[in-house]
Amino acid sequence: MSVVLIGYRGSGKTTVGRLLAERLGKTFIDCDDLIVKQAQKSIREIFASGGEKVFRELESVAVAELAKNKDAVIALGGGTMLREENRAALASAGHRIVYLRCEPGELLRRIQADPATSDNRPNLTNLAGIEEIESLLSAREPIYKANTSVELDVTDLSPAQVVERLVKLI
Repeated sequence: MSVVLIGYRGSGKTTVGRLLAERLGKTFIDCDDLIVKQAQKSIREIFASGGEKVFRELESVAVAELAKNKDAVIALGGGTMLREENRAALASAGHRIVYLRCEPGELLRRIQADPATSDNRPNLTNLAGIEEIESLLSAREPIYKANTSVELDVTDLSPAQVVERLVKLI
């Protein structure tokens, strides 16, 4: 069974995913990287040319492929779980789904500290900063929680601490 990391942008899915995969001796796969590779465009370029709808369709194709992988650590994009078909594909595969929960203020700090985020990720609403994070989290968090095997608050944890706790939880 694979371990699937979900959570908001900046929660550490990619960073923790790489470390966790190494610790568990599994392959690490980032869904966003797979989408970029298949589309041969950055996420920002996909959004600019086709909008969020096209991106979400590409994402669903990638999730269907990733769900078949039985021995990996997989990091999903923050909005991946919004689509029922993605949730169904992951649920039917029987993967361990881990929600990396993080407080909005810390998410904002992490997002602002990561230059790749603003370069590669478009805003998803007309809001900015903490307002966007709080708005999207209020819609996404119930979905994350309803589809999670394990939830871990990562707000005050380093990536290494998150990995140590996850190894015990999964």
